[in-house]
Amino acid sequence: MSDKKKTVLITGISGQDGYYIASQLVAAGECRVVGLVMNSELERSLVGEELWSQIDVVEGELSDSELFNRLLPEVKPDAIFHLAALSHVGQSIKDPMPTMQITGFAPIRLLEAVRTQSPQTRVLFPASAEIFGRTQISPQDESVPLNPCTPYGVAKTLVYSAARCWRLNYGMFVSNAILFNHESPRRGENFVTRKITLAAARIARGMQKELFLGNLDSRRDWGWAPDYAEGMRMIIEHDTPDDFVLATGISHSVREFCAAAFGYLDLDWEKYVRVDPAFVRPNEPVQPVGNPARARSVLGWSNKTSFEQMVEQMVRFDYERLG
Repeated sequence: MSDKKKTVLITGISGQDGYYIASQLVAAGECRVVGLVMNSELERSLVGEELWSQIDVVEGELSDSELFNRLLPEVKPDAIFHLAALSHVGQSIKDPMPTMQITGFAPIRLLEAVRTQSPQTRVLFPASAEIFGRTQISPQDESVPLNPCTPYGVAKTLVYSAARCWRLNYGMFVSNAILFNHESPRRGENFVTRKITLAAARIARGMQKELFLGNLDSRRDWGWAPDYAEGMRMIIEHDTPDDFVLATGISHSVREFCAAAFGYLDLDWEKYVRVDPAFVRPNEPVQPVGNPARARSVLGWSNKTSFEQMVEQMVRFDYERLG
């Protein structure tokens, strides 16, 4: 992966993880980066002109069963980060089939296209802490049995298992990055973390009066997305294909996130945050916290950004953007 002129294909390049991986690869200057998008006109603004001008772009729909069969001979990728997905857990519960089709089945079509047309290509799939679901084992590492409890978790479990199966049976270089929650200013505004930081900024600016959330005691292992992008790069550049948990090893509650976000702006979160039962998940994972010991010992990876630093950067971005 260190030779110049290698080609890296990133699906979902306009999303949070795709953007950070592409930015890091472009900054390193060691490869050609190709981004798969659905709509160039829309996603160009999401990526930003600076990065967009330094990558090649191809268009395609993951629902197209022949997409990867056409794309691989055209792009000739040495490595693929397949990051495109429908990734909102709550939405997958309301309407499971789109998530199953895009997040679950499309990656298997990619695996088959690589197997038949470009078996030397390295592939990385981002798994999720949702694959562990309602496990009673905490913290979770690579050995914990899978027990998904949401359609999104089921879709991710399908891909995780398929990657291991294709690797075992066909000798392909396919790796899984088991990603616990990772956030940044590029996280979608429908996710609870951005919902909180944006609301705190809007309230501080006098643009909003209150914020409605679900279970304030819900806990997550939240990390900084650029650190996780670096981890995914390390996984795909490793000598052998494998599966690694990327996490901080520390969980925080939604309540703690609110306190940190509002506190950065000198606001008392309890004056503004209200609980709405409509936002409470019916099947809440049990103490999702990852154990990244293997990624640390084998890859030398670590999360460099603290919870407090992460929240501060997100709040500051939203506050300054509204100014």
